[in-house]
Amino acid sequence: MPRPATIPAPGAAFADRTFDAVLFDMDGTLIDSVPAVDRSWKRWAAEQGLPDPEDFQIQHGTPARTLIGTLLPADRVEAAYERIHELELVDNEGVTMLAGTREALTTLPAERQAIVTSCTTPLAAARMAASGLVAPSVVVTADDVARGKPDPDPFLLGAARLGVDPARCLVVEDAPAGIAAARAAGCAVLAVTGTHSAEELAAASPAPDAVATGLAAVRFVVGPDGVRVTDA
Repeated sequence: MPRPATIPAPGAAFADRTFDAVLFDMDGTLIDSVPAVDRSWKRWAAEQGLPDPEDFQIQHGTPARTLIGTLLPADRVEAAYERIHELELVDNEGVTMLAGTREALTTLPAERQAIVTSCTTPLAAARMAASGLVAPSVVVTADDVARGKPDPDPFLLGAARLGVDPARCLVVEDAPAGIAAARAAGCAVLAVTGTHSAEELAAASPAPDAVATGLAAVRFVVGPDGVRVTDA
């Protein structure tokens, strides 16, 4: 049985902490791409002779190639990956920026923020363009690392590109795979609901430090000692 959702809100969890940088996941954290993702994967699953992909959401946040490797024989993975990438690149209808995203990114200085996503570089660019999201100077994609989430490499690279210690970073994530990656990198973690419920996020192993109902429920305050996180 999952344990009760006892994870505190950001204001309580981070009351005595400051951070040198904030590393944001993208899909489900900064933008809502669920309608486009669902359409693409449903079409892909039908083409591959697989059942309707109702269970894909539980692996949200992992790179597409990794997910496909759990669904198809090894000799079909690369062609199937190329196909889902093609479908997702051309269908970004309905991709929108989530509430609180613009405020969060404009509040934080460039040297204190990065996006760390499981999308490829072209797909990340396509979704940002569709949503109106302006990319920060540091964006880490699946193309930049050999091992994606839940391995720590993406967040370690994000911190390195900003020139900060991962232990001084706050990761904002919406999925258990991303939470696991951030924890393995030594980062603090704020989980946001939407893709998963507060109960599901609190039951994740490892668990996040705090849970919020999206970035609109959070405020970032930048001071000489770093970034503080408060409830909105």
